[in-house]
Amino acid sequence: MPIKFKPARIDSDRSCTRRVRLRIAAVSLAALVFPAALASAEARSRDNLAIATPFEVGESPSGNYLAALIAGSEHDTVAAATFFREALRFDPHNSNLIERAFVAAVSNGNMQDAFSLADRLLAHDPNNSLARLALGVKAIKAKHFAAARAYFTKGGAGQQRDITATLLTAWTYAGAGDTRQALAIVDKLHGENFGVFRDYHAALIADAASNPQEALKRMKLAYAADKNTLRLVDAYARFMFRRGDREEAVRAYEAFDQILPNHPIVGAALANLKAGKPVSPLVKDAQEGAAEVLYGLGAAGGQQGDELAAMIYLRLALYLTPQNSLAIITLGDLCERIKQNEQAIDVYGMVREDDPLRATADIQTGQILETLGRPDEAAKYLKRIVDENPKNQDALSALGNLQRAHKHYAEAIDTYTLALAGKGKPEKTDWPIYYFRGISYEREKRWPEAEADLVQALALYPDQPLVLNYLGYSWVDQNMNLDEAFNMLRRAVELRPTDGYIVDSLGWANYKLGHNDEAVKQLERAIDLKASDPVINDHLGDAYWRAGRKLEAHFQWNHARDLDPEPEDKVKILQKIEHGLDDVPNPAAAEAEPKKNGG
Repeated sequence: MPIKFKPARIDSDRSCTRRVRLRIAAVSLAALVFPAALASAEARSRDNLAIATPFEVGESPSGNYLAALIAGSEHDTVAAATFFREALRFDPHNSNLIERAFVAAVSNGNMQDAFSLADRLLAHDPNNSLARLALGVKAIKAKHFAAARAYFTKGGAGQQRDITATLLTAWTYAGAGDTRQALAIVDKLHGENFGVFRDYHAALIADAASNPQEALKRMKLAYAADKNTLRLVDAYARFMFRRGDREEAVRAYEAFDQILPNHPIVGAALANLKAGKPVSPLVKDAQEGAAEVLYGLGAAGGQQGDELAAMIYLRLALYLTPQNSLAIITLGDLCERIKQNEQAIDVYGMVREDDPLRATADIQTGQILETLGRPDEAAKYLKRIVDENPKNQDALSALGNLQRAHKHYAEAIDTYTLALAGKGKPEKTDWPIYYFRGISYEREKRWPEAEADLVQALALYPDQPLVLNYLGYSWVDQNMNLDEAFNMLRRAVELRPTDGYIVDSLGWANYKLGHNDEAVKQLERAIDLKASDPVINDHLGDAYWRAGRKLEAHFQWNHARDLDPEPEDKVKILQKIEHGLDDVPNPAAAEAEPKKNGG
C-alpha cells in the first residue's frame, strides 16, 4: 500500500528526494507481510508526450528471440512483448517461448494477449502458478467466482503463492455471497506479520457484505496496529464516516497528515468530509477487493526490488480497477526506476483528470521530460501545472529545480519563494526548498540571503548531510567560521561516507587552506568513489601539484579534460596542462574556484 556538495556540486536531483513526496502511497503494511516475489483508464486529453525509441521486428526467428531476450533484460516490456510474439509465430508450440511471451505480455499490460497465452501455457504446464493467477483474475472480473477459485487452489507451492491464493480465494467466496467462508479463509493467515493484513481484508470483506459489526471490529484492530499506512487509514476513515462518526474520520486523516503532510488524497478527503459530501467505501465488491490484494503485492514487490513481479501484480490490479490512481502512480514510478521513461509517461497519463493525484502524475511527467533531454517541453509542462495549481508546493519545487538545473537562478529563486509563500512557521519538510533557494542565491552571488536559507534548512533538519556539506564548504571557501565549517564537513562525510562529492568537498576544503597531505588523502578517496567526475579529477590534479607530484598532476588534469568538463572549466584545465599552477605559497589565496554544477 504504497513515495535523489558543496557550492561546487550537489547532484541534487539524485541525492535529494527526487520522487515527489505526494506520490508516497504508504506501502508499510504490505511490506510487513510479503517477501519479494514474483489497463486501461480514462486518459487525460493531451498531446502524446511519450516518443518511444523505434524498433522493427526482423525476418529471423532467432534474431527476434535474441532481441526479445535483450529487451527483457533491459525491462523494455513493449519491445519484449513484440519480439517474443514474433518469435512465437515461428515456433508456436515451444513452451519456453509461450511462457516468456506470456510474462512479457502481462507485464506490459497486454491483457487479452496475456490471457490467451496463459491458456496455452497451462496446456503445457498445468501447475504454472502465474498463468493460473492471471486466468483467476480474469474469472473474477467476469464474476465466475467458482472458476477463479479453482485456478487459485492449484499451482506451485511457497509462501508467496499461498498468501496470494488465500486472500484471492477469500474474495471469491465474498463475491459468491458466502461471507462466513470468506472470513474463515482470511483467518487462515496466521503469524505476527499477517495480523494487520488479515484484519484489514476481513474488515473489507465484512463491510462489502453489509456486516457492520464484524467490519467495525476488524477495522479497529487493523487501524490500531498500523496508523502509518495510507490505504488502511483511508479505508478506516471512510468506514467511520459512513457509520456517522465524522469526528473520528477527520481525526484519522489529520493524524496521518502529521506523518505525511499535504498528501493530495488526504487533503481531498478532508475537504469532502468537511463539506458533508457522500463518501464511498474504499472497496465495494470482490473485484475491487481482489485488486486491493494485487495492489498490495505489487507495492511491496516494488519496494523490495522485485520489479517484474511488482509490474505483473500492478497490471493485474489495474485490469480489475483501471481507475486506481495509487496503483497507476506506483506503476509509473516503477517504470521510471527501471528507466522505461516513455512508458512511465503513458502510465501517468492514465490518471483521471478529476483525481487528487492528477497533479502528482503531471509533475512526474514534467520531470521525465527533463530526464529525456527535453528541457523546454519540461519547463512548459511544469509551468502549466503551476498555473493550474498555484499553491501546489510540489509543482513549484519541481519547476524551481528545473530552472536551477539550467542555471536560471533568478527564476528559481522566485519560484522557490512562491512555494514558501503563505506558509506559517517553517516545517521540517520545507528544508529542501530553503536548501535549493540558498544554492540559487549563492550562484547569484547573493551570499547573505544564501547563508540565511542554508542556516534555516539546517535548523529544520540539523543532520542533513547535503546542507552540512554545502554550508560548511561555503564557509571554508570564504575563510569564515572555519572550526565549525570543518566539523560540519567531517560530519557530512560520516553521514555519507561513500558519497564521492561530499568526500571531495572535505578534500578541496583542506586544499584551499593549504593542508596538502590531508587534501590528497581525501581527494584520492573521492576519486575511488567517483572516478568519472571531471571536477574531482581536476581537484586531485591541483592537490598533487601543490604536493610536488607534478607528473601525477598532469595525468589527473588530462583525465579531467577527457571527461567532458564544463566549457569554462575546460579552459582552466587546458591552461594548467600547458603551464601548471603558479607557485603561490598559500593556496587559499589562489583564484581557483570549484565547479558549480550542482544546481
